[in-house]
Amino acid sequence: MTVSPATVSRRLDLEAKVSPEEWRQRVDLAACFRLMAHYEIADLTFTHVSARVPGEPNNFLINPFHVMFDEVTASSIVKIDMAGKHQHDTPYVVNPAGYTIHSAVLGGRSDVVCALHTHSTAGIAVSSLECGLLAMSQTSLRLHGNLSYHDYEGIALDHDERPRLVRDLGANQAMVLRNHGLLTVGRSVAEAFVLMHRLEFACRAQLQAQAAGTKLIALSGNVLNHAAQQFKAITPGIYGDLEWPSLLRLCDRLDPSYKT
Repeated sequence: MTVSPATVSRRLDLEAKVSPEEWRQRVDLAACFRLMAHYEIADLTFTHVSARVPGEPNNFLINPFHVMFDEVTASSIVKIDMAGKHQHDTPYVVNPAGYTIHSAVLGGRSDVVCALHTHSTAGIAVSSLECGLLAMSQTSLRLHGNLSYHDYEGIALDHDERPRLVRDLGANQAMVLRNHGLLTVGRSVAEAFVLMHRLEFACRAQLQAQAAGTKLIALSGNVLNHAAQQFKAITPGIYGDLEWPSLLRLCDRLDPSYKT
């Protein structure tokens, strides 16, 4: 993608006004949107990802509504507070359902830095199954004991749904939004994205296995718990940190304009 002079000017103007930490967060968040488009877990301009502004716990960054994920840049991302008020001049607005979900999660979980929500085909399908996500594969076991469910209440426009979103998520890092889609949260943009990548591929694998029409192999409770502990042991620190540099290099190869 060719970067226009106007885009470069907007980037330089905004970068000069924010902290280096906020700009780094903006770049990571823009990369996340490009990766979602690349891995086909975007829904045109719908769904949303947010990231808390470093050093500003009451403010967060979120994607501009009606902008395709493969067009999002660091400077086009919108900064709002927990009340939904814009914190900088921008021509963009925020998806009202996105504000509801992300203000709930970031406001209710002080440990969460990034929240990621998708409407992928596989995520919607699994969210509509009574069984939900099955502990049937090594990929799905990454979420064992770390996955919640939230019943569908309609489009997330009603702010009184926020306490129930926080309640149902609990201390977990992933949640199936019934009849709707998927949600992951992390201590970094990297963690939330890599968790969603795992959750998405677990959903895809489950649907393909169920479509085969034969009985699935059941794993014992002991194996489930053992595997979950193994995952914790082999991924110390913040999950996703090992993959993130490679994912950023992928973004650079695909289109480095996300950094503008």
